[in-house]
Amino acid sequence: MTHNKAERTVVLIKPDALQRALVGEIIKRFEQKGLKIVALKLMELGDAILSEHYSHHKEKPFFPKLKSFMMQAPIVAMVLEGIEAISVVRMIAGKTQGREADMGTIRGDLSMSTQANIVHSSDSKETAEAEIKRFFKENEIIDYVHGNFNFVYAEEERE
Repeated sequence: MTHNKAERTVVLIKPDALQRALVGEIIKRFEQKGLKIVALKLMELGDAILSEHYSHHKEKPFFPKLKSFMMQAPIVAMVLEGIEAISVVRMIAGKTQGREADMGTIRGDLSMSTQANIVHSSDSKETAEAEIKRFFKENEIIDYVHGNFNFVYAEEERE
């Protein structure tokens, strides 16, 4: 990582967002906040990767429909980097249930659903590390200096 205080986190832009042509709007919100994209790709997810990713839901009755939903169209996977990136991304994404998410968040503005809720984001450092390995090869993550870093963070935050 280009900064020792920076974190990396995964965002998956789900099939509903792709079908509704919201990808640009979603990426724009993260970039405008000052998060740096270090990996980005369009993917089709299969049964194996979804079973691993959603293993905590495997025994729940909605699991088959969740997998089917995530396979109905491609997704956009990305790794974002920034100071406290995990919590910042989750704040921008909003509550899981779209109807309950605050206005101004991605889900609050763009979603009415729990499943078709536009984005997935890592919920912890451990989860982020596992998801980065799940969705990206090491050579797909680009470490670079972004020109806006000095303008996004105060000097004491950059030290």
